[in-house]
Amino acid sequence: MTKTLTITPNLDDYDEVYQCIIDMHQGMSDEESQNANAKLILVLANHIGDKNVIAQAADVARENTLAWRDE
Repeated sequence: MTKTLTITPNLDDYDEVYQCIIDMHQGMSDEESQNANAKLILVLANHIGDKNVIAQAADVARENTLAWRDE
């Protein structure tokens, strides 16, 4: 059975999770922050462990990002 991406709210505290990610960047240069983001994505992708779910997430992130161009 193929898993699907969960896009409905699934976190107890979005603000806390956001702050955790922001805090990860403390004291980092722009290049270090970009590297940390890439590494976080790869760690989470490994945790997910399903390339179809990861592809769905990449599509959602891309579409959402490009949609901001039109606003």
